[in-house]
Amino acid sequence: MKFQTLYVSSVSACFELESTSPYYAQAPFDVTLNGATALRGVRTNVFSLFELTAGTEYCVAVGGDCLRFTTKAESACLSVRDFGAVGDGAADDTAAVQNAIYACPRGGRVLVPAGCYAVRPLVLKSHLTLHLQRGATLLGVTEETLYPLWPGEVPDARTGEPHQISTWEGNPMRCRQSLISAFAAEELTIVGEGCIDGNAQNSTWWENVKARTIGRPRLVFLNHCENVSIHGILGKNSASWHFHPYFSRNIDFFDMAVEAPKDSPNTDGLNPESCDGVRMIGLRFSVGDDAIAIKSGKNYLGARYRAPAIRHVIRNCLMEYAHGAVVLGSEMSAGIRDLSVSQSYFRCSDRGLRIKTRRGRGKYAVIDGVEFSNIRMDNVMTPIVMNMYYFCDPDGHEEIVWSKEPHPVDDTTPYLGSFTFRDMECTDCEWAAGYFYGLTEQRIGSVTIENVRFTFKEEASAGRPAMMDYVDPVSKLGLYFNCVERVHLKNVRVHGQSSELLLLQNVGEVIEE
Repeated sequence: MKFQTLYVSSVSACFELESTSPYYAQAPFDVTLNGATALRGVRTNVFSLFELTAGTEYCVAVGGDCLRFTTKAESACLSVRDFGAVGDGAADDTAAVQNAIYACPRGGRVLVPAGCYAVRPLVLKSHLTLHLQRGATLLGVTEETLYPLWPGEVPDARTGEPHQISTWEGNPMRCRQSLISAFAAEELTIVGEGCIDGNAQNSTWWENVKARTIGRPRLVFLNHCENVSIHGILGKNSASWHFHPYFSRNIDFFDMAVEAPKDSPNTDGLNPESCDGVRMIGLRFSVGDDAIAIKSGKNYLGARYRAPAIRHVIRNCLMEYAHGAVVLGSEMSAGIRDLSVSQSYFRCSDRGLRIKTRRGRGKYAVIDGVEFSNIRMDNVMTPIVMNMYYFCDPDGHEEIVWSKEPHPVDDTTPYLGSFTFRDMECTDCEWAAGYFYGLTEQRIGSVTIENVRFTFKEEASAGRPAMMDYVDPVSKLGLYFNCVERVHLKNVRVHGQSSELLLLQNVGEVIEE
């Protein structure tokens, strides 16, 4: 079996099969390391080895194929136990863990052995590896006041220029400090088979969320960081978003999982915002909101910094029990481009591929040239949604958002360009196969659907396919297009729908093959 090396740290390595099967391997396989069996019955295309030795050469084999790799060297390894960490889940281990981070020399590793370490917010630094061994948990304390209050934006004391410190849903805003943070850090690694647990299920973070005026903490917040890798860990039960890279560059997420109850509010799995070069490969999600949401700021941030989300790759991922599996927006005021989503498996989610925006996002809010391919969906209510009337923000239900009367195309108008959905199998759909609704004054440019099959559940429920006002619940709706310039369908099949295959309003060119 052919496979490639994705990532190597000082203590771990990640690999990917050369397979076309979404997320799961076509057949289980074993992995050997230096001739000895290391993994048995692996069922996924992405797999990893942990607890390796730094600066050591290895040979890993799958079937008859073998690859050699050498783990990275490290300058030191410091255990948090030697700094006084108890790891019983009751003692406050914050100082011990933070002091180990402070003391670790450049290029060193902070080791968190098996145990449960109750901690207040921690800050990481450059040229560091944080290693959570199997059975190790960093457990967030539950008292909200133990999470320091940070400003959203502060002026430079010398120049007066603003610096972004914390953010909430695309705007600078006062927030409670995230459990794990890094600022302007580079060459940073979080690795291992351990867990970062926000512990929100035992706190008050998920209560009265709409009445809050201070943003809840993220689990891991990376602000203006570069060359960061997160490999293997489990992130769970965050107060809000789990992983939030922000204005960062070259960020990798490999073979890791994110979990939260499906009714937990705003617990998105991974939301890169205004980042350049994010690889998300071999990830598993089961959360209370969107699994992956690609963002680029809201209005002010987008217009001021014009930092689009670019060069992102999503591949071999599993998304379950999410509002949307892969989502673009709605905070996309600086635009999204050069995005590839492929070879992934979505199941038991409200929507699969979801693009959302609204009037007011601005002229730099452009998403164009995006391709989704080789995707399997099971029991996803509506597999594809493009919605330019998304009812978010405090004014989300005002007429400016929902009105279907044409408005002037000006500096506030977003644009959705060309989108391709190719080689997809969608079974047990319920509400609609696809729902595409552009602005009256700014139609969606082009939608191509090629080699895609939709099959509806026999006893399908009814629901609103897009989160927009004045949309009636539907069941077994086919492909609905409204305000789209060009629709191209090639080898598209829909089975079990209660309507016509195509429902067209305000559509320009339609090509069927």
